[in-house]
Amino acid sequence: MEKTKSWGESLRLTFRGWRIWWKLRPTLLVSMALSAAVQAVIPYTSIYFSARIIGELSQGRDLRVLAWWVGLLLGFTAGLLLLGGALSRWVTWEKEQSYIWDDKLNMDKMMDLDYALVQEKEIYDLYEQIQQNFLWGGWGMCNLLKYFSNGLTYALRVIVGIVLSAGLVALQIPQNHVLVFLNHPLCMVVVVAVMLGVAFLSPVCANRSNAYWGMNGEEMRLGNRIFSRFGFDCNDSSRALDMRIYEQQPNVCQVYLRKHATFTTDSRMARWGRGSMGLWAAAGKGISALLTGVVYLYVCLKAWAGAFGVDGITQYVGAVTTLFAGVAGLMETLGELQCNARYLSVGLEFLDVENQMYQGSLTTEKRSDRNYQVEFRDVSFRYPDSEAWALRHVNLKFQVGSRLAVVGENGSGKSTFIKLLCRLYDPTEGEILLNGIDIRKYQYQDYIAIFSVVFQDFHLLALPLGQNVAGRTQYDRERVTQCLTQAGAMERVEEMPQGLDTYLYKDLEKKGVEVSGGEAQKIAIARALYKDAPFIILDEPTAALDPIAEAEVYSKFDQIAGDKTAVYISHWLSSCKFCDDIVVFDHGHIVQQGTHQQLVEAEGVYAQLWQAQAQYYQKQEE
Repeated sequence: MEKTKSWGESLRLTFRGWRIWWKLRPTLLVSMALSAAVQAVIPYTSIYFSARIIGELSQGRDLRVLAWWVGLLLGFTAGLLLLGGALSRWVTWEKEQSYIWDDKLNMDKMMDLDYALVQEKEIYDLYEQIQQNFLWGGWGMCNLLKYFSNGLTYALRVIVGIVLSAGLVALQIPQNHVLVFLNHPLCMVVVVAVMLGVAFLSPVCANRSNAYWGMNGEEMRLGNRIFSRFGFDCNDSSRALDMRIYEQQPNVCQVYLRKHATFTTDSRMARWGRGSMGLWAAAGKGISALLTGVVYLYVCLKAWAGAFGVDGITQYVGAVTTLFAGVAGLMETLGELQCNARYLSVGLEFLDVENQMYQGSLTTEKRSDRNYQVEFRDVSFRYPDSEAWALRHVNLKFQVGSRLAVVGENGSGKSTFIKLLCRLYDPTEGEILLNGIDIRKYQYQDYIAIFSVVFQDFHLLALPLGQNVAGRTQYDRERVTQCLTQAGAMERVEEMPQGLDTYLYKDLEKKGVEVSGGEAQKIAIARALYKDAPFIILDEPTAALDPIAEAEVYSKFDQIAGDKTAVYISHWLSSCKFCDDIVVFDHGHIVQQGTHQQLVEAEGVYAQLWQAQAQYYQKQEE
């Protein structure tokens, strides 16, 4: 069970959340405030003018006066309804945008975080909790908008209600009447206290009912996660074959959905709804009805005793019931606000995560000769929460324009080496130098701008081909075409119905084109070329290919890399024969370094790997 926040802490978190919304989307809060003001006044307009009309009908019956009050009623009501409708339309549009802004807030934070932090389980769990809290109950930042609108509406109703109800206390019963004791201040205090007590008791019951949502938060998040995972697997085209061959829908997905029946009539929330949770909600509604009865009794007694006429009954019954409905609504909103605070705190905790990597101030040199030198100086690294060293005492230097191959068996440290080079992580020990300067002293974005990487698990977007290559919506079409040609993908592009404007995949466009793994690799290489960075890295993007096909991709890429420094990671040694230098990793250490010929002739890991893969190289030669 999740701990409820105190009132003080709940209000502090809520006001901070509203300040964030004001910074993100001020027009949203402005529209909601204006709409709340109109919605608060509308019921009182009808109450006030209706009382005047009834008063005139029961007394003077002057047609001109009646026409005046009827005209005011119709005019004000029509005007406020039209204004309220226009503001409601504005609020609706703004709230639709709010979901996008809420997502953007969290996604921007995720992109701003150090890559090392994003990989930590605690950070990922925070982000997942935010998503799941929103999906199953709208909890968190988005619910703050509802509380802002409702709270402001109820508060304004209370203020206007007090003004219109003042006469109920001020108007006196004649001294000769049997109910004259109702004029006594103490009697007034007792009556108001009873009304307030009933008004406060109703939202207390409602809040006790709403508290059950928070008590079940962990189970609801888990159930929603399982439902979103196993409830839609049958719609995933990439899983279609496995789902059919192994009958995973009935044997796996449905089993988990039945086991975690969070959203069924047998769930804990459903049982609470039929029991204590439902009883508290019913009690709140019943007490609210009791309040209406108390108001009617008091107002009618004063009217019968001669304090005011039938018009006063209309005004005071309507004003007081609306006033105390506002009080009850305000209290209920405060209770929901407190319930929401425990979920809001998760979102704010995520936004408060601070980066740990040092952000330098130096800019990298924009050299026309691309004369960059990189040096690993006694670099060691281990991943967070791990005692094992992924790299140990790595010393390596390579120059611009060179071709460096990094080889070794799986888990030997090759990809870790690339992550350190791109400063996705910082070394645990030692330092990495760019032109003799520790890379931590460079501005982070400025430093990573000198790298183009085709990662092993690269991804293309379900967007037009040209945008995929350029990485932006506005791009140089001629340059994109040139990069696709260099990558050997233009033959496939010419078959596409709309050329560079053809959507990849069918996620967003039913006429989208499905590309094969090899075609996707060429597009990813074209994307790396379009960035035109001094360093270009291939981190086993062709791992799914056989060694012959991979060697062909790498040899072709060597031709188009030009004057760039190229780093190749591969576990197929034949792909790296053309490289100027080959570095062999084994259990996190550099165990050999040299040209292909030197390493084949020497005894060591490289020669052993070469012999183990010899059958594929013979096929390649044939």
